[in-house]
Order: sequence, then structure tokens, then C-alpha cells
Amino acid sequence: MNTNKLRGLIVEKGYSQADVAEKIGITPKTFYDKMKKQVFLSSEIDTMIAILDITDPAITSEIFFNNNVTQSVTRKE
Repeated sequence: MNTNKLRGLIVEKGYSQADVAEKIGITPKTFYDKMKKQVFLSSEIDTMIAILDITDPAITSEIFFNNNVTQSVTRKE
């Protein structure tokens, strides 16, 4: 998740983070905590996409999905 881009888009659309939190049904503190941890429910992401009027899938991917996924492999011996 690219929280800097999300914050920028929120401001660009004329909202505050508290506004977005209210619109997705969580408290501002919970929103800030989720931003810090970079973890939102898929339903919250869907609502943010609608609220922020994100129509470009590339922007959606760039903001909400990390391209640098770390994978761990566990071997059974």
C-alpha cells in the first residue's frame, strides 16, 4: 500500500483522512492506525475507491497493492 499516494489523493479530492474514515464507517484513530499498518479490509478499499472516484485500475493498483510482495517458503522434510 502506498500511503503517501493515498494521502495525496484524499487531499486532491478535497477530503481529510477523518472524512474518509467516517465515510468508510471507522473512527479517525482506526483509520490512522490502518494507514500506519497499511492494512485495510477489501470492503474499506472498495468504499475508498468509490469515495475518491478512482476509475483507473493502474492508480488503484499503485495505491492499494504493494508490488514488492515478500514471500516465504516453508519446506517439509
